[in-house]
Amino acid sequence: MIDKRPLRILQIVDTLGMGGAETWLMELLKFWSRSGAVQMDFLLTSGNVGIFDEEAQRLGANLHYVKYSKPTVVGFARRFRRILRNGHYDAIHSHQDYASGWHFLIGYDLLPHVRVTHVHNPWLHIEANYAVGLRRKLMAATGKDLVKMIATHVCGTSRETLNRYGFTAGHLGPEVAVVHCGIAVDEFNANVEHDRQAVRREFQWAPDAKIVLFVGRLDRALEYDHPQNHKNSWLAVNIVRSTLERDPNLRLLMVGAGDARPLIERHISQWGLADKLRLTGVRRDVGRLMRASDILLFPSREEGLGMVAVEAQAAGLPVLASDAVPRECIIVPELYNTLSLGTPIDCWAAALLKSMNRPRPSRQHCRTKLENSAFSIETSARRLEEIYSVASA
Repeated sequence: MIDKRPLRILQIVDTLGMGGAETWLMELLKFWSRSGAVQMDFLLTSGNVGIFDEEAQRLGANLHYVKYSKPTVVGFARRFRRILRNGHYDAIHSHQDYASGWHFLIGYDLLPHVRVTHVHNPWLHIEANYAVGLRRKLMAATGKDLVKMIATHVCGTSRETLNRYGFTAGHLGPEVAVVHCGIAVDEFNANVEHDRQAVRREFQWAPDAKIVLFVGRLDRALEYDHPQNHKNSWLAVNIVRSTLERDPNLRLLMVGAGDARPLIERHISQWGLADKLRLTGVRRDVGRLMRASDILLFPSREEGLGMVAVEAQAAGLPVLASDAVPRECIIVPELYNTLSLGTPIDCWAAALLKSMNRPRPSRQHCRTKLENSAFSIETSARRLEEIYSVASA
């Protein structure tokens, strides 16, 4: 019997950084390196090295650093077409929303049979581009039309995101479907007590300290309604600060990078809370931090889905989120609580304490829920294999 060759896929992302889509792609790469079903390469349109690059190469991926911007578009076109010509790909999978339409146009006659556009980001990012000027608005609108003409599949991390981007199922045009990012449930659903004590020792906190965890990019501005605000990191800091007045044993771990970090830390220092509110920067042990924490605070203004909330539920960690986060991310309802962004901070503080003190379902219950959901890496990978396999059907 002749072994079936793996499907060859070119993934297009900005950088292999610590984002939801990139973390998912790395989990897929690990999964397929074991199963042998898919061989993935990456086109990195920022031209920059990312945190996962070395690991991706160890797992067998080829990485192509080709900067895509207005000044580099001619060079990008030349190299992109060469990559397509030499790669013999079964599918191309772009994670760059409307920009993927322009990429598909550039490589049009060399594109594989399956062409996937995947939308991950919240709509506010597109709105921010529209606000910059007419040129960007026209580029996005034309990119959207090109996706509808050239892509064979448009996938979204949530139905809400697909609708906001203007992609709905129809008789003509690409197949439109929700394809959630997946996680390796084992990485989050593990023994808790050792992690709880180890993390508290790491940050020199008392063994009985209660930890509020925030995971996400730190916003560029501190104004709550600023167009660059996405994760609402400054709101999260102020919610925990208010909650500390009710429970002095509370602590905050804020995981993520961003230009505003020095400014946020300056405010925290001025409040005299530097030993209680800690900004850690990027961490690669988020699963461990989740197992050590008492609640995930997730007051985002908008999300493509909100994978960090899914990961928290896998870890059995309660979640207090804004109601702007798509409800498609709720897998263990007993763990998930929401408030509107217009709710006063003292009400967020009260809800935070109430949510973290509720009885939790068992780890096994959470594990079973996640393993049987669309968010398990096994389910996610097989759904993509179905899409990519159209090439060889």
